[in-house]
Amino acid sequence: MASGTADATNIDAIAVNTVGWLSAAETTIVVPVYQRQYRWDIGACEKLLGDVRAVADSDDRHLHFIGSILSSHSVEGESAELVLIDGQQRITTLMLLVAALHHTVKTGHPELADDLERVLVHSSPSRRTKLRPHRAWARVFESVVLDRRGQDPEPRESRFDDNYAFFRSQISAEEAPRIWAGLQKLEHVAITLGAGANAQQIFESLNSTGEPLRDHELIHNYVLMGLSHAEQTEIEDSFWVPIEQNTGESLGSFWRHYLVMTTGREVAAIGKRGVYDAFRQQFPRLDLTPLRTQAAEWKEYSEIYRVLLNPAHAPDEDIARQLAYLATFGRAMHPLVMRAYRDHVRGEIDKDTLIRTIEFVQALLLRRTVVGLSTDRLVARLCRARADGQESLERAISRITPSDERVRAAIKYGELPHAAYVLGRLAGADAPAEFAIEHVFPVAPGDGWSGDGVRSWADFTEDEQNSHRALAKTLGNLAPLEEPLAERVIDMSFGDKRETYSKSRIRLTNALAALPKWGTAAIAARTVELSERVLEIWASPTIVDIDDDGLTPILDAALRRGWPPGWQREFEYVEYRGEHWEVYDIRYLFNRIFKRLWADSRAAVVAFSARRGGPIYPAQSWNGQWDALDESNFLYMGWDSQYMLTAVQGVLDEAGLAPEVFVKYSYIGNAMG
Repeated sequence: MASGTADATNIDAIAVNTVGWLSAAETTIVVPVYQRQYRWDIGACEKLLGDVRAVADSDDRHLHFIGSILSSHSVEGESAELVLIDGQQRITTLMLLVAALHHTVKTGHPELADDLERVLVHSSPSRRTKLRPHRAWARVFESVVLDRRGQDPEPRESRFDDNYAFFRSQISAEEAPRIWAGLQKLEHVAITLGAGANAQQIFESLNSTGEPLRDHELIHNYVLMGLSHAEQTEIEDSFWVPIEQNTGESLGSFWRHYLVMTTGREVAAIGKRGVYDAFRQQFPRLDLTPLRTQAAEWKEYSEIYRVLLNPAHAPDEDIARQLAYLATFGRAMHPLVMRAYRDHVRGEIDKDTLIRTIEFVQALLLRRTVVGLSTDRLVARLCRARADGQESLERAISRITPSDERVRAAIKYGELPHAAYVLGRLAGADAPAEFAIEHVFPVAPGDGWSGDGVRSWADFTEDEQNSHRALAKTLGNLAPLEEPLAERVIDMSFGDKRETYSKSRIRLTNALAALPKWGTAAIAARTVELSERVLEIWASPTIVDIDDDGLTPILDAALRRGWPPGWQREFEYVEYRGEHWEVYDIRYLFNRIFKRLWADSRAAVVAFSARRGGPIYPAQSWNGQWDALDESNFLYMGWDSQYMLTAVQGVLDEAGLAPEVFVKYSYIGNAMG
């Protein structure tokens, strides 16, 4: 293979015999500290051995190509020392195969053993292995290759041991000459970089196929690759190892959340190298002096991330409790909380402000979940807002936090999300996991279940049963109860459960023992009571006109300006008491609201219309657009838009349903606002 010229690429590439390359007296290969650990498994070793056997059995003209090995000359130490940039997995596995072969034949085939030894180690007196792995594993590797494993005072389980043992088990002394013949027919392209070559770019290109490196591995390489060995060791020991220790298996998540925090932009967690690409864009140059400063910040944030992963590490009990509460919702808000916690540690915000922030975030997430809104892709905008100060952050949170009215409406009929967390906090329990969630009315009642001691479940009509089932998982029907007590009351009727409830230490549940009966009315009443407490604990910052989803309480709706031709769609949709209506303008909404309330809340409609002098009349007394409500009542449809909007707001308020109705303006509707 032709060598590249220094003027063009600073790269020398040549096809070589792999065993000859390794056997050369001057060959020493060093695995730099930024490389990922050796992790080939038995399956990969089995495939390699199969390839060696196959090429051994072929004619002399047939060779086996194992790919390219990328290295650079070390800027320190011996001139012949090669720093291995790509190829660690293959070279290490070949060395283990040769070591297994050597130990198999060293007593019975001395000449073959000498040939194999030249691949593995330098000649006496040094006896150093030609491959020097990551220093954390160098002693283990050396003890395996030199057959000193039993002499290691601190044996460690490793892939070196596993794969060496596999090769020893597969190759007999009789087969050894065959395996050696196959090894001698391996070849690769040796790529050696000059001083001006972009090692990271070439490394990424070579790793674009096969098993891809993970984002945090690419970041690791990117940070260290341009440094000398001594500088790499400094950054590795002082910063990278502590970051890994602080974040553990969540190292990849840490980098993504750190970048969301610092950039104020969402960073893709899936797909090709989204986190790594964002890192490179954020840090286009990492020379040693600024790298030390930057790495110190990474380490500082990793220590905070350790606390977020396990709030028990927080030195303040109140903060630890709030972080544990927040963990109920996963890690999506870590970027925001990382920065707030860092500011608290540095004394830039006090404890109360930090807790206030965490509480508002919990309220945001719980309220959105209750009303059925997504909690995805919220944190970047909040990080941007926080950069402008605490007031800006709270204003941004309020803008995307559903109002009290929306939460009341949704919680009345919907299944309570994160029930253990919500009920635990309502009950004042620091450890909600210690309690079971009791369904006062069972989710699947038996025929004999009774809520009042008079009528049994089998006697209920189908409508009565359906209305009970619809409320079984709502807030009003749930109670935290100690595990031993919860086991006693499964499937019991309410009258039998009350005695057990009276023994509970939890006041929220204990109070149920005083109720005479249980049914839909009791569930609804308890939901109303507890909903107010939910709204107090998970309070929202100051409410704004329109939240992030464009959903506006009907009483806050405002008439938009006139429409350009062809853009008469004012609303995307309307939410009516949990129903999704495809209603696009105020005229259609006016018609549908009055018709629905005529069926559901006629007295309120009659009272409103009588007081306002319309819009409902007993006859079509003048020409215009009318819609019949029944044989003797008609809705006039000729009003202007302002009248229709105020009439919709007024009649819903009269019926007591306004808090449960919301409009979402269309894009052009917002533009016309």
